[in-house]
Amino acid sequence: MLRAYKFLMRPTVGQAIALGEMLRDHCSLYNGALQERRDAWRHVSKASIKYGQQSAQLKDIRAFDPERQGCWSFSSQQVTLRRLDRAFAAFFRRVKAGDTPGYPRFRGVNWFDTVEFPKDGDGCRWDATPHDPVTRVRFQGVGHVKVNQHRPVVGKVKTVSVKREGKRWYVILTAEQAALEPLSATGSAVGIDMGIANFLGDSNGGFVENPRHGRKAATKLAEAQRALKQFPRVRRDKRTNNHQRAVDRVGDLHRKVRRQRLDHAHKTALDLVREHDLIAHEDLKIRNMVKTPAPKPDPDMLGGFLPNGAAAKAGLNRSISDAGWGVFLTILHAKAESAGREVIAVDPRNTSRTCPACGHVDKANRTAQEKFHCVSCGHIAHADTVGALNVLRAGLARRNANPA
Repeated sequence: MLRAYKFLMRPTVGQAIALGEMLRDHCSLYNGALQERRDAWRHVSKASIKYGQQSAQLKDIRAFDPERQGCWSFSSQQVTLRRLDRAFAAFFRRVKAGDTPGYPRFRGVNWFDTVEFPKDGDGCRWDATPHDPVTRVRFQGVGHVKVNQHRPVVGKVKTVSVKREGKRWYVILTAEQAALEPLSATGSAVGIDMGIANFLGDSNGGFVENPRHGRKAATKLAEAQRALKQFPRVRRDKRTNNHQRAVDRVGDLHRKVRRQRLDHAHKTALDLVREHDLIAHEDLKIRNMVKTPAPKPDPDMLGGFLPNGAAAKAGLNRSISDAGWGVFLTILHAKAESAGREVIAVDPRNTSRTCPACGHVDKANRTAQEKFHCVSCGHIAHADTVGALNVLRAGLARRNANPA
């Protein structure tokens, strides 16, 4: 089993400059390889270049430009080329599936923020000086960088990555661990219903409050973005100090909201995994839920459009994105797997319209956002609790129909 660790690094000024140059040169390699593929397809009878051909050119590239390409790890450059190869593989997969393809794009220096080393000891070394009380990680071309290791790394380190987030630098490790001991059985099963008013409601009648981190930070973020708009858009190396501070302010606020969402998702998922053996949830298609409504042309006015509820849908989309359902469900599945728990995703259709008492399905049963009143038997309950009960029943039925 692989587990990831993320630690804050404390590079010196010179090391931070070297790390930035490493990202810049890997970005240049990525864009150059992308340009080569585009040119080959357009001008050489639609020839397709593969990873193996571009990887074979690395030796010559490093010899031609020893100052910018030859000083970095050969293996990390191969990973960068594989990253581009995966982007093209995903592009062709979407083309075959009939989805919106999204051709791989050139990456700006600010967008290319990660360099991966595929093996500990190949261009990098985790804790290269074990007798030093300060934890360090060594990178080829950079040196030994101090690391704020806030927790022990269990298992053998497999890969090492460098990531830049604003002015901060992080090292991300993946360590191979033996299978963890599962948590002791509790005999409890629960269904959860994701929502906006409440982050989730469970089948036992409990609720988890929606923290709405994005909405709480909206005022500060709007002020920071207004301050940033006062400056013209220029390259990073042409920014004034005030411009750079405005850019950093916006980035810091976004990162804070992202960390708050992650923290809330981790704590909520951990509570569920500790208390229940089986957790059932709706199989939500979040990408479809946050799509903007299609425009409605006005047949009576050329070039005009009818109201389509886009403004109200935009507010709902912001609330869904702010809740972070997708991140939470990903974390829940990962924690459940480590703890030996079972997580089942069920079809969400009619979970909020079905009466748990008599089974009657009707849109009129949901009289309000939080109120459920069955028009057949008169059953009254909180709508999120009703949805969670129906999710749990569907999850138990699915498990019984497909025993492990």
